[in-house]
Amino acid sequence: MPFLRPRKPKENRWHEWDRIAQKNGLKSTVYSLSGDEYTGEWRDNKKHGKGTQKWKSNGAIYNGDWEYGKRNGFGTYSVPDPISGEYKKVYSGAWKNDKRHGLGTNFYSDDDIYEGHWYADKRNGWGRMYYADCSTYEGEWFDDTPNGQGMLRLANENRYEGLWKNGKKHGTGKFFFFEKGQMYEGVWVDNILKCGKMIDFGREGAINPTSYPIPQIKLRNPTYVLERARSRFLDKNEDT
Repeated sequence: MPFLRPRKPKENRWHEWDRIAQKNGLKSTVYSLSGDEYTGEWRDNKKHGKGTQKWKSNGAIYNGDWEYGKRNGFGTYSVPDPISGEYKKVYSGAWKNDKRHGLGTNFYSDDDIYEGHWYADKRNGWGRMYYADCSTYEGEWFDDTPNGQGMLRLANENRYEGLWKNGKKHGTGKFFFFEKGQMYEGVWVDNILKCGKMIDFGREGAINPTSYPIPQIKLRNPTYVLERARSRFLDKNEDT
């Protein structure tokens, strides 16, 4: 009687193919249909861990941390210079859910640079902005504009210290004219000075002081007059 070898059940090869196709751990460069390319770590078919992404549409590169397909953690985003082709850093810092979030530095240009806190891709919290005209703002931000307490220092070292709203001087503040040796303290509304007082401030050491000191105020009660004016503008704008 002939001996028949038992037939092995047919394997479903697609299980093996699916296992091979799964992306987990460190992989070499993977290309998407759009032409984008990613080199780095994966988990459950998603970018996860350390990795570098290059976008075909604009040539931009992100190098840093990923979490389940999104930029999360620390990373640097750079774009190629349209003339030289060399990569220029745009942002370096913290990310969350594919957005700038946390502490980071953004290079708007070679001379316009922000370093500070971000929230959901907007400047938010404490930060310092260097402008191309050599002025610097340092203070609080909200919704991508100066809001709260902050200081603006101009190229000639004159500066404003006080409150801001929607990117404008708004509320109580002081403006220092160091080259003249004077200081103005008052109330601003939408970048417009409404009321206040000017006094000599460091006039003896000023570079270009005024010819004469500011004369003494002759009002009977200048403090009362100023406080009434201040409260008028402040109360009027509290609800705006």
